[in-house]
Amino acid sequence: MPTSASHLADLIQKLAKENQVYHAHWEGTFWDYLELVKQNPKVTRNAFQRMYDMIISAGTEEYVDFKKPVIHYKFFDDLPNGGKDAVFGLDVPIMKLVNVLKAAALGYGPERRVILLHGPVGSAKSTICRLLKKGLEAYSRTEEGALYTFEWIDPKGELGDLFGKDHRVFPSPMHEEPLLLIPEEMRPAVYEELNRGQSGSYRVNVEGELCPPSRFIFRQLMERYQGDLTKVYSHVRVKRLFLSEADRIGIGTFQPKDEKNQDSTELTGDINYRKIAEYGSDSDPRAFNFDGEFNIANRGMIEFVEVLKLDVAFLYDLLGASQEHRVKPKKFAQTYIDEVIIGHTNEPEYRRLQDNEFMEALRDRTVKIDIPYITRWKDEIKIYKKDFNAKKIRGISIAPHTIEMAAMWAVLTRLEKPKKANLTRLQKLKLYDGKTLPNFTEDNVRELRKEAVREGLEGISSRYIQDKISNAIISAQQSNRGSVNPFMVLNELASGLKNHSLISNEDTRADYMELINVVRTEYEEIIKAEVQRAISADESALHRLCANYIDNVKAYTQKEKVRNPFTGLDEEPDERLMRSIEEKIEIPESRKDDFRREIMNYIGALALDGKKFNYKMNERLHKALELKLFEDQKDSIKLTSLVSSVIDKDTQEKIDIVKTRLIKDFGYDEISATDVLHYVASIYARGDVKNT
Repeated sequence: MPTSASHLADLIQKLAKENQVYHAHWEGTFWDYLELVKQNPKVTRNAFQRMYDMIISAGTEEYVDFKKPVIHYKFFDDLPNGGKDAVFGLDVPIMKLVNVLKAAALGYGPERRVILLHGPVGSAKSTICRLLKKGLEAYSRTEEGALYTFEWIDPKGELGDLFGKDHRVFPSPMHEEPLLLIPEEMRPAVYEELNRGQSGSYRVNVEGELCPPSRFIFRQLMERYQGDLTKVYSHVRVKRLFLSEADRIGIGTFQPKDEKNQDSTELTGDINYRKIAEYGSDSDPRAFNFDGEFNIANRGMIEFVEVLKLDVAFLYDLLGASQEHRVKPKKFAQTYIDEVIIGHTNEPEYRRLQDNEFMEALRDRTVKIDIPYITRWKDEIKIYKKDFNAKKIRGISIAPHTIEMAAMWAVLTRLEKPKKANLTRLQKLKLYDGKTLPNFTEDNVRELRKEAVREGLEGISSRYIQDKISNAIISAQQSNRGSVNPFMVLNELASGLKNHSLISNEDTRADYMELINVVRTEYEEIIKAEVQRAISADESALHRLCANYIDNVKAYTQKEKVRNPFTGLDEEPDERLMRSIEEKIEIPESRKDDFRREIMNYIGALALDGKKFNYKMNERLHKALELKLFEDQKDSIKLTSLVSSVIDKDTQEKIDIVKTRLIKDFGYDEISATDVLHYVASIYARGDVKNT
């Protein structure tokens, strides 16, 4: 074996040994299993109990969202997979889902319902199901999530062809719980003994019956051994069960096809015609493939993709599976199943369900959980930063705020227009995001959410945004642009609206176009502010300006004079200087005294605590000083000269300092910093033209 191959072989063997506990295979007799159950009753949990425990085992975090307590379930962060399928911004809907699972685990009723995830396209319904399926696979491989099944064995070949010609092993086709091998009339006494002395919250109480093939074999063995269960159980081997969607063990997925090709046997199994000759009858359960999605999903979960597109014949199977926990295979008695049934559907199909009186039975057996689009800006940003970041995007940079502006537009399309005349959708977005606005309290935000009953159920999906960001990146790579900026993405978003298949209303299209202009304007304000801060980021100049302002405010509030450091003469406080700063944050003339006293009281309180005042401690004053310094320095920097082709050396050096600050303090690179400076310069140039 070559050296490199030998090294890889050693590595694989080492990893296999390290994962031995994780993949803890176990086999034993039926009596070994009873002892195992006695030690750990949790191994007999039903599907709902196991799924709920799986979610809780990943941990929780509690927080308050606008006075409402919310639980965040870490399971949906998908940390074991590096957050690949992480769900953001849906803590409240997920809380409702977990509460349903908890109630079902406790046997309060939802265990006899279909859990229906309802929401617009691209709202993470499939992702939630995918997380649950992957989670069950991983959980079944841990000691905490261990579960077991059995197989019939004939090691000595004494049973003839009971398991089929030349077969010595017959696995339980539906991966059943071994305790189902105990006859029903004996279970209460056996369970009582198994539960004796147990201090935990779980009690053994397995319900249901064996599937037809296992029941047939059990009955045959009982006749052979004249009711001696000990001898019957000698042909049972219990083993650890690992759930796997790929292997169709404990996890099923069903997706509707063309109505002409739909067949209910896909759910409940079908006759194996090759075995009819072997067993002599199509009603022999051994000649039937119990491999429908309901069958193979036993002990885990089944996902119904676009469940309301199912043919009516399928829905009848779904009703029995949810309410009675039984399915009806062709030519056989109803068969018990233990699985979580989760379907998901979009808005049009759900409206059709509501309007169809023949679907009343399904509506009655459904627990609907709305999975809306994200309406919190910072959560929407997380979706795109997961896919578009420096680790994944090579050879091209994404300018600051590019992702944020795309996310802002996406969220704006989902928000209902506020009924308050003095509130815009952009302001509403910022309130939802936790920003504060004058005259708006947390109670006001809660009211805004309550009055917008369909918020998040309409708008643009994250998939559309991802597609357009991808288009912008590819275009920039093809043109050797080097950097993708918000304007490029916003242009892609706007051009795509013309042919968007999910927008049929021209008023809606026009509204979304207008929101792109809103986002453009907001972005311009952001980069203007950043350039202003970069220009005015001279710490020593800000300290001098602040000290000058505080000296004058102190003299003003105490009715004193200020000593001029140059002339040495005492002068009246510089009202022009103070107002030039205060006006930057829109302090009116009538409120200037209040603001100045507020500053002095704050400085006095700090002094009592032995602390020294710094302008950064007061956000409003900090902003005012930066804007004032920017106003004083912008002419000396001559930013508008960038628009022309002639820049003198002194001006270029000052502009380079600003560019360096943009790169260092605001996350720009050389290309995006240059772009932003040129664009802001053009804005000021246009302003200069208007002023002249």
